[in-house]
Amino acid sequence: MGRGKIEIKRIENSTNRQVTYPKRKNGILKKAREITVLCDADVSLVIFSSTGKMNEYCSSPLIKQLDRYQKASGNKLWDAKHEYLSAEVDRVKKENDNMQIELRHLKGEDLTPLNPRELIPIEAALEDGLVGVKAKIKEHRRALEKKTRMLEEENKRLIAKLQQVEIHGRGEMDTGANNGYNNQKAADGTRDYPSHNDNHHQVPFAFQMQPIQSNLTTATTTTNNNKYQLLD
Repeated sequence: MGRGKIEIKRIENSTNRQVTYPKRKNGILKKAREITVLCDADVSLVIFSSTGKMNEYCSSPLIKQLDRYQKASGNKLWDAKHEYLSAEVDRVKKENDNMQIELRHLKGEDLTPLNPRELIPIEAALEDGLVGVKAKIKEHRRALEKKTRMLEEENKRLIAKLQQVEIHGRGEMDTGANNGYNNQKAADGTRDYPSHNDNHHQVPFAFQMQPIQSNLTTATTTTNNNKYQLLD
């Protein structure tokens, strides 16, 4: 038994409508691809769902197909402003293509189809570029040499300053050691005297001894008085 016809009308049930949409969408996109392959046709298909989601299939760039449609149908899809922008885009693309060709020529590529007259300006451009590059290299080299000299002078200055700091530090250490030695001798009650060639110490002219016992002073005084009495 054959399949019955389905009445084509809006599906009222939202759930059924959401289920049916992806099935139908995939089917029509498949048909568009098939007709493109089978019949070598140019096909453009744009689908918007009820939620605003877009799906498309274009066998060639869409802008080209729209231009073909505009020329074939006579319907203007673009106003004067859009036509101007389209022409400007084409001009910029052409300039970019020319610049890419010139760049390849400057790199030494794709030179075979060029005649000698076309090669002369390329050679001149390369020579001018080489002169500019050499001048820039010399400028960087001079700046680098200047910076090197400045660093060397700064290094010498820092070395001299470091040497001065080291000499000053050694002087302070020697002075501190001598002061500490003299202070230690003063605390001990000793004194250095110059020595003669025979290495004998020189005895000082006078010194005073403090008696340890107090009776020693009295005994000394009594002995001296007795001596004086004997002499009398």
